[in-house]
Amino acid sequence: MTDSAPAPDQTPATAAAPGMAATEGPANAPASAEGSPPPADSTRDNARGRRKGAGPAGAAAPQADGQAKTPRAPRPIPPALEKLAELYPQLFGAVFLPLKRGIFQDLLAAHPDLFEREALKLALGIHTRSTRYLHSVAEGRQRHDLQGQPVEAMAPEHVHQALLEVHRRRQGRGGEDLRPKLIGRIVRAIEASGLTREEYAERVHSRDEAANAVLAEALAELAALQAREEALLRAYEASGKTVAEFADMYGMDPRSAERSLHNARQRAAAPAPAPAPAPAPAPDAAA
Repeated sequence: MTDSAPAPDQTPATAAAPGMAATEGPANAPASAEGSPPPADSTRDNARGRRKGAGPAGAAAPQADGQAKTPRAPRPIPPALEKLAELYPQLFGAVFLPLKRGIFQDLLAAHPDLFEREALKLALGIHTRSTRYLHSVAEGRQRHDLQGQPVEAMAPEHVHQALLEVHRRRQGRGGEDLRPKLIGRIVRAIEASGLTREEYAERVHSRDEAANAVLAEALAELAALQAREEALLRAYEASGKTVAEFADMYGMDPRSAERSLHNARQRAAAPAPAPAPAPAPAPDAAA
């Protein structure tokens, strides 16, 4: 697109935070938001009275040598962004929902005399880089149109990128190690994607070695989980007991046991992936 907004489906991955909901850039974009405008959650959310937590808007981090915190004035809120929240509170209001691809063109078509193209482009860019928006993408929610209706599923690579970026921002705010939580969320995202471990890895693998290390750890954890579920299914089938009796025998919650058995059955019933085609023979040099 030549003159469209950096709406999530059209902002180049190199200029947008990972997981930007509508980006159509490469899925292996580095997990970094450098070069992007500052996140909007600390400015717009504060001004609308919707920021979670306490403290002045945009408060600076503690300074060295025990100096007191220096309050920083909040950045001005783009009028176009305020207008979007007024017109579409179901998308830009108290709850942020992932936006459908092409939302920029939809907005221009719906309000040809209201939004200036560059102002709308800036507003959507700030909105989709906000931590709150990325969090909604990381949850795997569907994309929504201007009427607030879900219209398409979120691509697994966009969910993955959003998970990495939300983790990066939260990890930078305190000393707690959030990596285990990130690994667990990626494992659940892989399961929800419906892809095999190999398919998922191919979709989200990037040039960022740190991000790839996290992915490898999540894939290993999922492989171990699936092996346990498959062993559980074999033991259940050999037991001749009901799920409740089997769960009680192993000290498991019946619902958890049923879920694990269901997952193992689904994988067992899934068709085997087609073998890779054999490489073509090298041409005969004498031919």
